[in-house]
Amino acid sequence: MVINYEILIRILVSVVLGAILGLEREFKECPAGLRTHSLVCIGATVFTLASIAFAGPGVDVSRIAGQVVVGIGFIGAGVIFKEKDKVVGLTTAATLWIAAGIGIMAAINQFFIAALVTVISVIVLSGGFWLEKNVLHKKKSRLKP
Repeated sequence: MVINYEILIRILVSVVLGAILGLEREFKECPAGLRTHSLVCIGATVFTLASIAFAGPGVDVSRIAGQVVVGIGFIGAGVIFKEKDKVVGLTTAATLWIAAGIGIMAAINQFFIAALVTVISVIVLSGGFWLEKNVLHKKKSRLKP
């Protein structure tokens, strides 16, 4: 059995970056955390690698990646719920969508972009949470009669 180390590295990068994104969701006790984000990332990587393996004359390798983007919507929809007067899970659904994108980028050997998107996403998630909690909600409470 021959091990393709390049593919192995792509899959490992994918799982690590997906786990980083999932950890942030795990800390916020969201419905999809470390395992889900890691698996979505790996899945996107594997499907994209399969698409690349099919490459040849008359074959559009972008079709599988396009279907990954569409298909992840079904998983994302599973984490969105309505509780009383608000909708929860939208941010987690968005992070699952981003995890798929990170997995695709890892599959096509774009590690820098995949890592950059992961870091930016965690900053937006953490910084956005802080802004909402400490700035926006305080402003809304001052405006209420």
